[in-house]
Amino acid sequence: MEVRRLSTGIPGLDALLRGGIPEGFFVALVGMPGTGKTITCLHFVWAGLRAGENAIYVTTEESRESILRQAAQFKMDFQSALESGRLVIIDALMREKEDEWTLRELAVEEMLSRIIEAKKKLGRNARRLVIDSMSAFWLRAPVKAREDSYTVKRILNKWGFTIMATSQYAITTGSAFGWGLEHIADGIIHFKRRMINGVLTRYIIIEKMRQTAHDLRAWEIKIEDGVGVVVVKPLERRLEDESLPEKVQKKIKTHSEEFSLE
Repeated sequence: MEVRRLSTGIPGLDALLRGGIPEGFFVALVGMPGTGKTITCLHFVWAGLRAGENAIYVTTEESRESILRQAAQFKMDFQSALESGRLVIIDALMREKEDEWTLRELAVEEMLSRIIEAKKKLGRNARRLVIDSMSAFWLRAPVKAREDSYTVKRILNKWGFTIMATSQYAITTGSAFGWGLEHIADGIIHFKRRMINGVLTRYIIIEKMRQTAHDLRAWEIKIEDGVGVVVVKPLERRLEDESLPEKVQKKIKTHSEEFSLE
């Protein structure tokens, strides 16, 4: 069967996914802050808006205004889409500015209720949904992550969405605030970062994507002003090498060469 796909809005990432995300999938974007997850979500929504679709964006860690400013930074006109009624941004952060699309309480149940209301308002043409991020719901109870993730997927699956949901990993440990999205996701794109030769390098790995072939390498990405996320090239060195001091790498190489000569 031919798989119908939705563009991520990032040409290089679409190529790694053999054309885009299979329609109806729940894709988890996971990783530490500052690695490009939110900007990737902006690309995904903008690709839909440019294709004539409607979209819903849930923001739990930034305000609605911040999402609009970021989109504008990369020449994505979310403001016009918002004003014309083609985009709904559900704000779970700035609760003192209550309106129709502001969550009164940071709760999964209320978020789902607002998403369904937005879907009814936008109609069948609202095919793309972003939840950025799910981690905010589990800060006090990370043990609920898996149960909440299952509930979100089960309920929203009935509404015809293709979903990108982000999950934050801690800077100190590199671990998630509750393991949940990874277990129920149809696809996982892991965003990482390393200091390579004194330069911050961001990269992605497609760790999982059901029902479709995909690239298995780690790919360097860049965030360019006025453009957004750009897929650059596969990493030339192993990820394991990037975590080792240069002196250790040289010793390993020397011992390996000596062993091969014996």
